[in-house]
Amino acid sequence: MATYAIGDLQGCFEPLQRLLDYISFDPAADRVWFVGDLVNRGPASLEVLRFVRSLGAAATVVLGNHDLHLVMQAEGYGKTNKEDTLQEIFAAPDRYQLLAWLRAQPLFHVEGDWAMVHAGLLPEWTVAKAKALSDEIAVALLEPGHREFLANMWGSEPASWRDDLVGWDRLRVVVNAMTRMRYVTSAGAMEFRAEGSKAPPDKGPAGCLPWFEAPGRASADHKIVCGHWSALGFRDAPNLLALDTGCLWGGCLTAVRLEDRRIFRQPCPQQAKPSGWD
Repeated sequence: MATYAIGDLQGCFEPLQRLLDYISFDPAADRVWFVGDLVNRGPASLEVLRFVRSLGAAATVVLGNHDLHLVMQAEGYGKTNKEDTLQEIFAAPDRYQLLAWLRAQPLFHVEGDWAMVHAGLLPEWTVAKAKALSDEIAVALLEPGHREFLANMWGSEPASWRDDLVGWDRLRVVVNAMTRMRYVTSAGAMEFRAEGSKAPPDKGPAGCLPWFEAPGRASADHKIVCGHWSALGFRDAPNLLALDTGCLWGGCLTAVRLEDRRIFRQPCPQQAKPSGWD
């Protein structure tokens, strides 16, 4: 049995199929981790959702910002973007089953000394703390009043964690860190608004550093699998495996076999980057 981690799909179904064929993926014996952003911007989000759901226990998924955007849009919250490609899902006869399945996925997954999150973890969070906070979000997404959570989920404040945070502020910080964050300040606050907040590390906002380079990061004792940052690209470090290699933007789709860190790639069609791409 092998476990493969795969980077951001964003509706790129055909490259996913080619990649799984290339690695001879067998859902009866192997497992695949998806690092979030299954949907949006690409041409086949509906097919991706249906396929990943059909894998059952062979697939482990964490939610990304585009996945949450889909859930919000389905409930009438959040702003529609001109680059969105979600209408086929909204019109699908199985939309309710697909959306219910998506809401049931976590923000964070831990298995042994590996952990997976779409964007990142705040410097002060241990893996155990992050798992507990992810569980709080899971409850909020599944409880009968989940629409109220979705109505209050988006926004960039508060920008940093405090243990005494409660209510929507507490949940919003967790969502932002695990699905949106790239940079933190020297004080550990998330930076979303400064110029360069989506740039590669060597061109990032002044006074900021990538979340995974924060000194004393409490989660550094685990190997973190993440995506979300196509400008960062592939990175394989002792305690970090970054897998967003920009399939949607004409890069490639990347899988890594966790047992030996062997890398597998499939090229993706070229596509121009729209304004504000992520």
